[in-house]
Amino acid sequence: MPARLARRLAGVLATLFAASFVIFAAVYAAPGDPAVFLAGGRDKLTPERLAAVRAQYHLDEPLVVQYGRWLWDCLHLDLGRSFKYSDQVSDLVAARLPTTLALVAYATLLFVVLGVGAGVLAAVRQSTWVDSAVVGGTTLAASVPSFVAAIALVSVFGVQLGWFPVTGSGNGFAGTVHHLTLPALSLALGALALISRVTRQAMADAAASDHVEAARASGIPEREIVRRHVLRNALGPIVTMCGLVMAGMLAGTVVVETAFGMSGIGSLLVGAINTHDFPVAQAVLLLMVTGYIAVTTVVDLVHPLLDPRVREEARTA
Repeated sequence: MPARLARRLAGVLATLFAASFVIFAAVYAAPGDPAVFLAGGRDKLTPERLAAVRAQYHLDEPLVVQYGRWLWDCLHLDLGRSFKYSDQVSDLVAARLPTTLALVAYATLLFVVLGVGAGVLAAVRQSTWVDSAVVGGTTLAASVPSFVAAIALVSVFGVQLGWFPVTGSGNGFAGTVHHLTLPALSLALGALALISRVTRQAMADAAASDHVEAARASGIPEREIVRRHVLRNALGPIVTMCGLVMAGMLAGTVVVETAFGMSGIGSLLVGAINTHDFPVAQAVLLLMVTGYIAVTTVVDLVHPLLDPRVREEARTA
């Protein structure tokens, strides 16, 4: 076990290092010159002024040198200063992060409860009209992009019915839940469909196993078989997929936050890219990648605890 954890930690660090370089290089190679923005635009911009700005922000140094300087500062928890706001990037991210985390948590709650519930219902009512309705509904939900779902939800529940606000993130627990309901639904719709499909298939596979047939033959009530033998054995792939989907939602908030005018890190990233605010864009992207890696690592560590077969494979590896 300690050796496995050490290998996992080394893999995480290597992935983070590679991801950080890709992020820095991608932002570095983006169209547009941040020095022009920092100098106040092209009006009355002289070569001397442009060279002075490049030197002040170290933009005249080679890519590798700039990356090394940025990485060293990140390791010391210094994400730099925003070109646009002139504030510390860490302060900007800290101010926006709670909204994004609340949105992801709300969407995760929705797709886990509704997605797993729909999948279980379809599995226990397989080959009936209930199963067909769940499969058809989830197929439709999976085919709708999040920005289209956002527009439809705003039009129906925000504008026509007036049940939910269509902008902002609200104050207090009740206000936050009220404001985040439509964005969370938009974000969770596709994930809900995916999780219901995975749950249905995992339970169908578990229900076809020999020990479940033996339990049925011994006269155990069907409800007890589903709860103790089928659902429990299907938890491994369900939890794994839920973790992967939740981790991917950190990047998916970019579209939803922009559509609903929310002040999260997704909208912060869009603004940073549009204004060539390199430090903010790099910090937000690094945060998203780190969050994804952290969640998937936790899922990998939890998976053997849920599935004895995986635990045995990990022990013998």
